[in-house]
Amino acid sequence: MLIALISILSAIGLIILVGYSLSAPKYSGPISDHFNGKKFLNPGGASAAGLGAVFKWMINRQKGTWSKLENVSTGTKPPAKVETGLRITFINHSTFLIQTHGLNILTDPIWSNRASPFSWAGPKRRRPPGLDFDDLPFIHVVLLSHNHYDHLNVSTLKILHRKFQPTIFTALGIQRFLEKKGIPTAVEMDWWDERELNNGLKLISVPAQHFSGRGMFDRDATLWCGFVIRRKEGNIYFAADSGYNYSLFTEIGEKMAPIKLAILPIGAYKPSWFMSPIHASPAEAVKIQLDVLAEKAIASHFGTFLLADEGEDEMYEDLERALAENKLTRDDFLVLMEGEGIQL
Repeated sequence: MLIALISILSAIGLIILVGYSLSAPKYSGPISDHFNGKKFLNPGGASAAGLGAVFKWMINRQKGTWSKLENVSTGTKPPAKVETGLRITFINHSTFLIQTHGLNILTDPIWSNRASPFSWAGPKRRRPPGLDFDDLPFIHVVLLSHNHYDHLNVSTLKILHRKFQPTIFTALGIQRFLEKKGIPTAVEMDWWDERELNNGLKLISVPAQHFSGRGMFDRDATLWCGFVIRRKEGNIYFAADSGYNYSLFTEIGEKMAPIKLAILPIGAYKPSWFMSPIHASPAEAVKIQLDVLAEKAIASHFGTFLLADEGEDEMYEDLERALAENKLTRDDFLVLMEGEGIQL
């Protein structure tokens, strides 16, 4: 009995120790309408589910069907730069290469096999990246929306830093974590902050409805955001991760008009009782496109890591249904293949 109790206590202690070691440094700064001095808050007060709901979901999961594609050819090597117009290449998940005005910009880059702190556990890649890392052009800028493992991938960022030393624009509190990992080129932004890029481009950090955390003791201790790239030809909106919030998206649409292209998440949305505060469904992604008055949308955050319970075909079917209900087509809301690049 005593030995069993010691074993249980040792296991609990080990879990706590690992959870502490994985936790990111906490942001410290002035109180605002979305920071209470200890943690960040969503517009309207929505929050991710607590530990009890997590256990309820894990016990009652009904996973949809996913295939594993390994022998998928990568896309063609993109141009070194794009001076006129806009080229978007879908790597997969939330990783895109945005080329415009001579700048090459990567969003939430992840080339690792797992979205996890461990090489042996955690969500495993179901599809390979759409571009070989060596086929990337020189990367000037990285947009890093928040610190979850499927968006902030340390090994990928380290390789990018060694090869290109890009400026990493990210949300409040993440710079300190990156510096501890040997990546000293981060620039933090609060919601609605603006930064100059070059060649007439501006970057604006915009609100999202989500949460943050890498361990057991850093829940909502750093900020999450989306980004808008302001261009004279029309703006680019990268929503990253967000639950649906009508007021939030209509405000972005009003302040950031005109939005030529919106990169919007469609995956990790079932069961809705658990996921809806933090992840938009395909139907809600179509609402976001309409709310922000985006001329065109591209799907993100799908098909790569099994993060929720919808099957891989369900998200496409749900998107088709939502488009038809809103009298839109797949030309209005594109779903790109891994490695596919389009010129706008």
